[in-house]
Formats: sequence, C-alpha cells, structure tokens
Amino acid sequence: MVFETSHGRVRGRDTAEGVTAVLGIPYAAEPFGSHRFREPQPATAWAGIRDCTAFGPIAPQSAELPGAPVWREGDEDILTVNVWVPKCADAGALPVFFWIHGGAYTFGSSAQPDFDGTALARAGLVVVSCNYRVGFEGFGHVRGFPDNRGLLDQAAALRWVRENIAAFGGDPGNVTVAGHSSGAGSIACLMAMERARGLFRRAITHSVPKAFFTVELAAAVTERIAAEAGVAPAAGGLLTASPAQLVTASDKAAANSGADPAAAIHAFEPVLFQPVVDGEVLPANPLHAVASGAARQVDLLACHTLEEYRFLHMVGAVREVTTESELADFAEALGLPAHLVDGYRTLMPDAPVLDRYVAMFGDAQFGEYTTRLAEHQARAGGRAYLARFARRREEAGPWHTADVPFAFGNVDAVGADFLIGGAPDDHDRALSARMLRSWADFATTGAPGWPAVTADTTPVKHWAFPVDRLAADDRTDLRALWRDVRFDLLRPGR
Repeated sequence: MVFETSHGRVRGRDTAEGVTAVLGIPYAAEPFGSHRFREPQPATAWAGIRDCTAFGPIAPQSAELPGAPVWREGDEDILTVNVWVPKCADAGALPVFFWIHGGAYTFGSSAQPDFDGTALARAGLVVVSCNYRVGFEGFGHVRGFPDNRGLLDQAAALRWVRENIAAFGGDPGNVTVAGHSSGAGSIACLMAMERARGLFRRAITHSVPKAFFTVELAAAVTERIAAEAGVAPAAGGLLTASPAQLVTASDKAAANSGADPAAAIHAFEPVLFQPVVDGEVLPANPLHAVASGAARQVDLLACHTLEEYRFLHMVGAVREVTTESELADFAEALGLPAHLVDGYRTLMPDAPVLDRYVAMFGDAQFGEYTTRLAEHQARAGGRAYLARFARRREEAGPWHTADVPFAFGNVDAVGADFLIGGAPDDHDRALSARMLRSWADFATTGAPGWPAVTADTTPVKHWAFPVDRLAADDRTDLRALWRDVRFDLLRPGR
C-alpha cells in the first residue's frame, strides 16, 4: 500500500494481523555534518516510491537491547517515524497514538519489539513512533548550540504527524502522545514547551522521572565527557569528536561518576543526560509549568509502578546500599528530608536497608513525581487520571518497565519476558487486554474508564490480577510522608 507524504510517496508492508506497517520514514534531515548539534532540519524530498518496510537506523548509543537493532558508526539517517495503519483507517480519521521511547535519555529506539504498534492499531488507532537523538547528540550541553535537541526532534516528529497523518487515515486534531520513563519525562517537557503547543491533545505518561538539569550542571557534565574524549569542552572541540567517540567518553564518564562534585546523586545513579531548563527550549521545570496551567488544554493519563527501582537495582543501574550510613548518604545526596528516612523505617519496620532504599529511590524519582504531575494538572484546571501498576508474581514485582508490554498488548514479544519477570500466563494476557483498552479509550475519548483526579481527591486505578482495584482517594501513610516535600528543593536526579 502506498501513502503520499510531504516529502514523497512511501510503501509499507502488510502484516498477518491486518495492519499495514510503514517503517523508517524520514521526518527530518540527518543531524550530522553541518546539522550536528543544531535544531532538526527539513528532510530531503525523494522521487518515486520509498520502500519503508524496515526500521531506520537508531541514534548513537552503546546499548544492545533484546530484539532491537544496534547503532553502527556511520548510521546517520536516524530521525525517522514509523506508522501502523489499521484496515479501518479507510473509514475516516482515526485517533492517533504517538509513542516516545525511554532509556534514561541515553539509549533506546522505536524498534524495540515491545513497542510494536500492531495490537493498538487493531484497537482502532493509527500508531506512530519516532527515533530522536539521545545521549550527548540529543542532550549534551554545547555552548552556542540549542539545548534539548532530543526534545526538538520529538516536536519536529509531531509536526510531521500534523502535516502527514491524514494520508494514513489519522486525525491530526486528535493526537495522544505517550511515553515511558525518559519518554514520559520528554512528554512532561513537551507540555511545558511553547514549540510543542497545539501539537497534541492528550498525553499518557508512564513513570515520569524527576530529571532535569540546570545549564550549569549540564555544562559540568559536558566538561567531564570532553575530558574523557580528550577534546576541549567548547563547540570547536566537541565537533571534532565523532559520535562514537562521544558515546565512549560518556560511558567512561558515567562509570567514573562516583566522586562527581557537581551532582552527588551520580554516586548512586550515573545518569548523565537530562533535559536542561534553559529558559528557551524548556522554559521551566515541567511540574511548575503544569501547576501554573501551561498545559491545562491537554488531557493527561499518568501511571507508575509500585516498585520502580526494584528492576533498576536488579540490572545494576543503581548503586547497592545496605547500611544505615549509606542510606543517610543517599538521602543527603538527593536532598531528602530526615523525616522521610524515618518514615520509611516506620512503614517498613522489618525490611532490610536495601528494600527501604529501593522503595524511597523509586518514589522520589518516579512515583511521587508522576502522582503530583496528575494532581497539579487537575488543580490547574486540566483533566487528569492516575493509575498504578500493581501486578505481582512470585518471581517479579510491579517494577519499572513491566507495565509497558502490558499496555501495548505485547507481553509475548521478544524480550518481554525479561521485562515482566517471566513468560506470560492467561492472567497476564487478560490484564494486558484491559490496559490496552484503557489506552485506546483514552486516546479516542479522553476517558480511560475510571474517575478523574479533582482539586480535592485523587482516585487511583490499580492494575492487578485477577481483578483491578479502584481507590476513591489516594490518602495513604506513604503519601502523607511526601505531603510537604518540595521537589524544587530536591537535588537533580535521574
């Protein structure tokens, strides 16, 4: 099947499920050479019909993820989108679901098997995903060049959707942008960005990280990476380093970040790239922007897992903490008040230090921030819904990333067993069907199937099996611990 885009005609491939997948469509020019470290530039038009039956190259990174392509030096045409078109698209304009992958702003791609859009397309959506610059290419601070280039890429991909999605049967006026982890953090930023205003109507954010740098901290990270690369930290030096050299230098800087004087939290979690509150691309911390009503026109569905950092600890992404003194050092590094440390000890009296550390870290970096985003949106006059992923099995808890294959309908995808803690069973597939339906309903109507958050109450949907649970208001001892904690006073984290 052939589709007409603003840059030329494209042909996808039909799947056995009755969906047409059109993969690797350029939405912007290659961000290298004269375009390196700059805002995304218009893609070059092509003649004839472009064969779009395979994913495009991914952004520079060292990660090798199950079932996904890896970056090879020389891969440059990385700014592409993928579209899954259902048969029912012939009937008229369908809701559009736009996915932004996560990966600590450092790795990942739209080609990961658990992000396949087939099941969502069969539910009646036109599904789009995009690649964008990650790591230093996307989020490294380079004086004289724009910060947050990865966010600018995402906004450019959304503009491509606005201009082209009607050709695929989608409604450009009914776009839901969705993402997980740093993808969800990106969406929180897009909600605050003037350059993304009006490009989407709804947002789904799974596990929004409290992750933002000042310009000064981003510049300090650049100095460390430049030193590892053996170049000057100014634009002239950084432009002489190849993307591969900066990937290697970034990995070395992360591995040696334990004694970093610029960000003490890097001793516990060495994530070097985050959106920069630069006052231009990203004018303010998204939580503040949302609280001020900057995105009240956007319907929001926010979700997080109950044990976010259990998975991150399991894969070695965070430092081990097993003593009370180490826990105190961690709290000091993140700027957590003493009553929080004492409160977790009271709420988890028989838990070892490691369990309290993992719980506190997950709530500080994801759980509480995600919850507040929904509450602030509602109090600012917007519509917001809140959910928590509570599915638990003997070998796996409700940890970071486990919810995504469920909501995509991809619990049987390559690598999903690792993310969800084992091979799926019938309970898992039934839960997946319920979560996918809520995503599709929200993208279609703005209502996922349970009450919205209000200025006074926080209803919470708990995804679990054999049945889900709805709490009429989120008034728990854990939330009480966080009530007076100001996130603007916490030190930069993930």
